Amino acid sequence: MKDRLSAFFGFEEKRTNLQTELTAGLTTFLTMAYIIVVNPSILSETGMPFAGVLLATVLVSAGSSILMGFMANLPFAMAPGMGINAFFTYTLVIGAGAPWQTALGAVFISGVIFLGLSLMGVRERIVAAIPTPVRYGVAAGIGLFLALIGLQSVDFIISDPATLVGFGGLSAQIGVFALGLAGTAWMVIRRIRGALVFGIVGTSVVALLVSAIAEHLGYAAFAEMPEAVFAWPDTGVLFALDIRGALAVGMIMPVFTFLFTDIFDSLSTFVGISEVGGFIDEKTGQPRNVGRALLADAISTTASGLLGTSSGTTYIESAAGIEEGGHTGLTAIVAGLLFVPFMFLSPLLALVPNVATAPVLVLVGLFMMQPLSRVRWNDFEEALPAFLAVILIPLTYNITQGIIWAFLAYTAIKLLLGKWRELTVTLIIIDILAIISLLYAGE
Repeated sequence: MKDRLSAFFGFEEKRTNLQTELTAGLTTFLTMAYIIVVNPSILSETGMPFAGVLLATVLVSAGSSILMGFMANLPFAMAPGMGINAFFTYTLVIGAGAPWQTALGAVFISGVIFLGLSLMGVRERIVAAIPTPVRYGVAAGIGLFLALIGLQSVDFIISDPATLVGFGGLSAQIGVFALGLAGTAWMVIRRIRGALVFGIVGTSVVALLVSAIAEHLGYAAFAEMPEAVFAWPDTGVLFALDIRGALAVGMIMPVFTFLFTDIFDSLSTFVGISEVGGFIDEKTGQPRNVGRALLADAISTTASGLLGTSSGTTYIESAAGIEEGGHTGLTAIVAGLLFVPFMFLSPLLALVPNVATAPVLVLVGLFMMQPLSRVRWNDFEEALPAFLAVILIPLTYNITQGIIWAFLAYTAIKLLLGKWRELTVTLIIIDILAIISLLYAGE
């Protein structure tokens, strides 16, 4: 069995082994498991049943990740995307008054279009059109975004009306976070295999103990044992989409927004992680197996509308598993399979609190800074687009905004310098779509 897996996924060629892939899959799952609860909590504000969206989230995350592993043999796990779920809930349903069933129909239609573009090879041309400095900047920007998410999840960084953000102050939770960060960093520096997983497990144990003591002393708990083990799945949102309603003229822009955001989120994440993980084809300079990977992404979006959640996409947390040595699709398959039990065991997620995954997200953010060393910072023609991607992704809290403005800056520089011949038709089309997206977002 072990030899068959090695031959199928190419362990020897990719310099990995079964234990490494299993550990990497577990690491990826632990860093993105929050979506099982977070996605339903956002979408349920539309009136959708929380338990129903939870089931849809698990099905999309498991099925899409497994599909990615088998189709593309890449360690990229997938799940319903953050950001697009907020658009689904707050802009389309609550803001525009569209029924959630119609919104699901819009997700499905965008997925079908996405699938068509993938089969025609259009998305591969989009990947090829992304300028090299933009790729480097996106990779680093995603790293900063991950670190920000981690710091924010434990209230190390909080909102501040005077300065936008600020330090949250010392607390027991911050102490556990600092201890977890130091311990995990020490294991990484010592090159201990499975360092990130050990860090998550060890920090979880410390968090439960410290939280119990803090609660006994009258302070708020930040980690707790689950009150239950089993929770029965709710099928209330499966195949509840309204395709006819989503085909109305008034739904054209929402469908376009779903499509555009999904394309750019998945592309920027895919390209950024590929740069960091070394998944670039030496001959073409493009990410390996890009066609199959993007097809899996498109299928995930289509399935999301059918199963009852916002669009599925490649997850930036996959970088955590890659850093643990995951280099094949088995990493994504393991991460996907670990989602399956949570159709029934979702309460157990309380055993891994935010304070345990935050140190890992910060360290992965550090790992993703590496591509910046390849940017020629003394060449402002290359440096400016990369810099915009780096700072705008975390500061706008949106991967799409970072890559859009990096694209536009790159194009503007080439035009101003009279180097318009270096601009491809695909890149110009992307710029036009980006501008349309910005105009629509500003309404």
